[in-house]
Amino acid sequence: MKWFDTKESDSFAKTIVAELTERIPPQGLDFSEGKKAVEKLTKTHSSICNKTAQFAQLHALNIYQKASFGNTFKWALKEAGYPQDFIDAWTQEIVTIVSVKPGKSGK
Repeated sequence: MKWFDTKESDSFAKTIVAELTERIPPQGLDFSEGKKAVEKLTKTHSSICNKTAQFAQLHALNIYQKASFGNTFKWALKEAGYPQDFIDAWTQEIVTIVSVKPGKSGK
């Protein structure tokens, strides 16, 4: 039954969405501020991707858990009020990170 246990992966998905929402709220996606806004998004993206990669290394998720993780992440972004293009891009990136196994170097 552990195969269907998604509690930990779903909790992590909600945690990284909470971090994203705190750092860059949906209303904060205005890039008219220029370079500063882009730098903030880049740093946030890097931080969340690194945390996701670390989570993926520590937790060998099966296909069901990966799907649940992606679904939880996507719906949490939607509920937070992010635009659909933003949701789709981030979800694809995060699910890819969780799905791809690191090589021997661990990268």
